Amino acid sequence: MALLSVVSGCSNRFCCVLAKGNGKEGYGHDPEVPMKQKHVRVLTKLAPSLVAALVVLSPISNTPVSVGQTIDIERGASLFQKACIGCHDGGGNIIQPGATLFTKDLERNGVDTEEEIYRVTYFGKGRMPGFGENCTPRGQCTFGPRLQEDEIKLLAEFVRLQADQGWPSIPSTED
Repeated sequence: MALLSVVSGCSNRFCCVLAKGNGKEGYGHDPEVPMKQKHVRVLTKLAPSLVAALVVLSPISNTPVSVGQTIDIERGASLFQKACIGCHDGGGNIIQPGATLFTKDLERNGVDTEEEIYRVTYFGKGRMPGFGENCTPRGQCTFGPRLQEDEIKLLAEFVRLQADQGWPSIPSTED
């Protein structure tokens, strides 16, 4: 009994259908078809590996991070856990739900740049107290420990980075 197969890429319908079996080939046999089938098999076997390599080596999936950037991210995470996580756990906001640290809310509230995040963190806004050393008016500022300017800059960078990534879990810095 002969088996029929259809070869893709044929323009002539008679050469596209090959009868396999009994050592006989169908009408209009194209001698290049076995070579084309071999190339297709090789490409089919290589495709998953090539796609995986492309994804792994893609600059989108692997942003270059220097040792200095890693240390800054860790310091930013540590500061966030000390000063911000009480109200903004996971990028949310337990006091004012419309003022989360997710990109959508930051943009809607006009706080979508590192400079604006810095300003709000330093001076406060609405129900959020300011944490800057020279924050005024006194009623708008935290009664707790104040942060230095470089710490607030680090926090602003960290919040922007986390917002850009959808607030993945923050690594614990506790021993």
